[in-house]
Amino acid sequence: MPEARLAAGIWVSAYLTRLRLADIAVYVLKRGDDTAGAVLVKVNTLDGRARAFSRQYDMMAGKRAWVELAVGAEREVDDAIARQRGFDPDLWVIEIEDRAGRTLLDEAGLSE
Repeated sequence: MPEARLAAGIWVSAYLTRLRLADIAVYVLKRGDDTAGAVLVKVNTLDGRARAFSRQYDMMAGKRAWVELAVGAEREVDDAIARQRGFDPDLWVIEIEDRAGRTLLDEAGLSE
């Protein structure tokens, strides 16, 4: 039986709250589909570099996991995000601005 998934809009709302409670600046760059939209998280370290993460199903572990989609100069990461948006018009794009590169994606409730 497939694993039940939380609606994207609810997950994003909870994620934004967790980031704000941790005093991490966060912005919604692109609002996706509230029900089934995939979520992409970009972390801008404010030094010209960035990383982007997307959640994918890990067949070996049998669960969904956050994986690094792109890393490097911010412009290159933005280009990778633009390509993903071209494939998926329902995609949410969240941008974090944090010099330490914190995303909280490894925390309980967000990592699954």
